[in-house]
Amino acid sequence: MAATPDATIAADRSIPELHFEVRGASSVDHAAVPTIAFTLSIEAPPGRAIRSLLLDVQIQIAARQRGYTAEAQARLLELFGTPERWGTTLRTLPWTRITVVVPPFTGSTDVEVPVACTYDLEVTAARYLAALEDGEVPLELLLSGTVFFAAPDGALQATRIAWDHELDYRMPVAVWRRAIERHFPNSAWLRVSRERLEALWAYKSRHALESFDATLDALLGRADE
Repeated sequence: MAATPDATIAADRSIPELHFEVRGASSVDHAAVPTIAFTLSIEAPPGRAIRSLLLDVQIQIAARQRGYTAEAQARLLELFGTPERWGTTLRTLPWTRITVVVPPFTGSTDVEVPVACTYDLEVTAARYLAALEDGEVPLELLLSGTVFFAAPDGALQATRIAWDHELDYRMPVAVWRRAIERHFPNSAWLRVSRERLEALWAYKSRHALESFDATLDALLGRADE
């Protein structure tokens, strides 16, 4: 009986088996937007030349895999409901998906996976991350893509990387906060309609208020507190 294509690929020992590991994460000092760089280690069999790697990285937040303070639970009310419902509402949240081009290497290499962060609190992942004060964020990285490599006769070959490459990594909350604070120190973003913004601006000007913080304090009755 003829072998199936999958069986043929599995039997081809010239295809290098790659191993992946997340070595760490840090905020990027010089970036146009808040950015976190994950250091991803890639290892091929000894002596194998990898010509290139087109790597798809999907990152999601495994929210069930950590505990939460009462303060964090209150901030996450809009996402997951009241804590007594979390047994059914607490779920994995998608964060981002990016593609990274890995240059040629032999044996092993490290590559940075840059993730741009938003402080738009209407984005689910940003709302979740902003609710955490400390500790770690449990992440799952799903890897796929295409690997280009040299066959034993030197010919260029390519094969897909299956989605079964899944990495767990616990990113310190402090890494995300450093990235955000670097660009938006002691600030938060609130999305409102253009009509509401114009009304706020008019109120601020009419009452000679020095900032939008003072405007909101006045509207909330906190000006004298």
